[in-house]
Amino acid sequence: MSHRPPSGLSAVSAALLAMSRHLEVRDVLKTIVASARELLNAEYAALGVPDDHGGFAQFVVDGISDEQWKAIGPLPRQHGILAAMLHETKAERLADVRKDPRFEGWPDAHPDMSDFLGLPIRDGEETIGALFLANKRCPKPEGGCGFTAEDEELLGILAQHAAIALTNARLYERSRELTIAEERSRLAHELHDAVSQKLFSLRLTAQAATALIDRDPARAKGELQQVAALAAEAADELRAAVVELRPAALDEDGLVATLRTQIQVLDRAHTARVTFESLGIRALPAAQEEALLRVAQEALHNALRHSGAEHVDVTLARHGSGTLLRITDDGRGFEPAATRRAGRHLGLVSMRDRANGVGGRLTVESAPGKGTTIEMEVPGG
Repeated sequence: MSHRPPSGLSAVSAALLAMSRHLEVRDVLKTIVASARELLNAEYAALGVPDDHGGFAQFVVDGISDEQWKAIGPLPRQHGILAAMLHETKAERLADVRKDPRFEGWPDAHPDMSDFLGLPIRDGEETIGALFLANKRCPKPEGGCGFTAEDEELLGILAQHAAIALTNARLYERSRELTIAEERSRLAHELHDAVSQKLFSLRLTAQAATALIDRDPARAKGELQQVAALAAEAADELRAAVVELRPAALDEDGLVATLRTQIQVLDRAHTARVTFESLGIRALPAAQEEALLRVAQEALHNALRHSGAEHVDVTLARHGSGTLLRITDDGRGFEPAATRRAGRHLGLVSMRDRANGVGGRLTVESAPGKGTTIEMEVPGG
């Protein structure tokens, strides 16, 4: 039996705890990859989650800069040694992956790799991902692999816990989706039962007033007063329903987790890369959190649907005694003054109203061909 030094056991324990601490799938993937690279002292690590179309639904790397990753290009397909890890049940430890008959080359900007350790992540009989490490930071035996049998054993332990953490994260996200769907259905029924009934009454009362206006003006006036009262009630019902649209996740998880989850969904759904970073944020008053979330959603909608951006970066950070939300894209940009003159507001009016309503301020910087930056600052946090 091999004995790891206490520091090694502590590192393994910390890695396993970190995996179990996250609920969002992308956070779990990043933690697994970073933990594996650090524990096994590798230069590079990656984890791929396959889709059903020969590619990867998610592919997370560690040890490669954002600039390198951008230069490498699209996500890899399931081929070569990557495919082997998804279709086999055992680990692969290679002295030089480039000499393996399954190796099919790298993209131009891909870093060069030699010794390799990879294995599938399995949930029962299903392979739900594959974990890869390359370039062990140690002297290599002549013609041999820097990764050892002990490394392979440790990676196997990590993969078992990674399967549990990844499965739990997927179940959590699925339960959240079901909760949101149920809440939308409930609100739809409430809107139908309350507001639509009021609108139906409005229509009938207005028709009665029209019929009476010539032969009985006094009664027609009473009917029109009833129309005004019903319209006010309908507006109140609608406002109450809109208030209930405050995302349940915001109350349960807070602004940071809610934004992170929504941005991860957008990142998967759009060709643009959408990132999120949070720095030193504490809980904010509920009204401020909702306003910040709504402004972020509106700005992201504009960036992803209208700007043609390739990258959209969202940051939420402490700023002096307040909190600053920044949404930056590298899209085509626009001329804010010309947009106002043309009567096209791109939601800027509502965003400013939301900021002003919670004691904050909104600024917009953009120019044709220069992208757009929207910032919202609120006190506190």
